[in-house]
Amino acid sequence: MKFIIASNNQKKLKELERILNPLGISAVTALQEGITLDDVDETGTTFSENAFLKANAAFKKTGLPSVADDSGLSVDALDGRPGIYTARYGGEDATDEEKYLKLLNELKDVPDERRTARFTSAICCILPDGSKIETIGVCEGKIAFEPCGEGGFGYDPVFLYGNKSYAQLTAEEKDAISHRGKALRNLKSELEKYFNSNK
Repeated sequence: MKFIIASNNQKKLKELERILNPLGISAVTALQEGITLDDVDETGTTFSENAFLKANAAFKKTGLPSVADDSGLSVDALDGRPGIYTARYGGEDATDEEKYLKLLNELKDVPDERRTARFTSAICCILPDGSKIETIGVCEGKIAFEPCGEGGFGYDPVFLYGNKSYAQLTAEEKDAISHRGKALRNLKSELEKYFNSNK
């Protein structure tokens, strides 16, 4: 079975493939199917609402089961920012490095004990019959004082889980503890139930 991943982020696609492939699901982007998805106005006030908007738009456009993720970083010392604006933090065209350097600059005078933060991933899957599965995963951590590590993407170099940044973890280590890894395992469990009940 083919599922449309409502993202052109190749690193997100790889994470989804690692979870979905064992279920016999082929994860593809709309572009790989020759379809261009329209930009979705992320007007939701939560990660879950935005994930649904993206998945539903992809489902309506392609007619295929669709999966979308909306995720972000919430920093306690910044009253939960950047939150649902994580991807656009620092401006629409800001690079990953520009975004996390802006974040570090905003936290420059914040002591270690107040640098608590969490990554949240909300996933919405619209199934062939139009029903939906929604899952969420959270990983608690801290914001580092400077970037470290070469892996990952986005804010991974400045998000500490224990004494390592996300960017210092292998793909397997990150999957085991990350917000998206948790949300995807919940999705896998719900999909298994769905497929078993629709045999």
